[in-house]
Amino acid sequence: MNTNDSAATRYTTLTSDCVHELEIKRSRFITYLYRVETEAAAREHIAALRKSHFDARHHCSAFILGPDRMAQRSNDDGEPSGTAGIPMLDALAKREIADGSVLSDVLAVVVRYFGGIKLGAGGLVRAYSEAVSSALDQAQLHLRQRMRIHTFAASHADAARYENELRAAGYQIEPTAWQADAAIVQVGVPDTPEAADQLRTHIATLTSGAGELAAANTQWVDLI
Repeated sequence: MNTNDSAATRYTTLTSDCVHELEIKRSRFITYLYRVETEAAAREHIAALRKSHFDARHHCSAFILGPDRMAQRSNDDGEPSGTAGIPMLDALAKREIADGSVLSDVLAVVVRYFGGIKLGAGGLVRAYSEAVSSALDQAQLHLRQRMRIHTFAASHADAARYENELRAAGYQIEPTAWQADAAIVQVGVPDTPEAADQLRTHIATLTSGAGELAAANTQWVDLI
């Protein structure tokens, strides 16, 4: 699916990978969080952890992909059915984000070293859920926004000033295309009619009516 065709216009994802460890009744639960955008990338991370933690009892996993979170998978990896992967997936899917967005493009792998004490089904569910939730508490997150890129032509002499003023006003500035007779300034705003109208008004004021705004492509932008 083309992510630009998504009904969603924003979601939250990881800023960087994260590792967090819990010990519960002598068992070690090591949670790895990765930002991934494809199932293939998720499975590569899982395979790598199986090699680096070859002596661990379990390598349970869960991931959610895409702005609309259409791809969701989990794996108990030998734990009793429903006691590991699904609680991990729930911890990702139900994560509350302050701005109301949802968490996606994230893989969680919990590597368990068995400590000799059985936790029981309920104990395993709580342990795997807590392992992922605790890791998310430590993780750095940021918003990913679908932006509509708009362009307008400016003189070479004015382009840098326009860029600076638009950036200072909070707009997302993409690299300017420098052509022989003009500079094509590229500005990103949330992909909504209201945001486009506000930008159009701002550009008209900034350029004294000389800048003619044209809508271009959409792209997902990390707002860090």
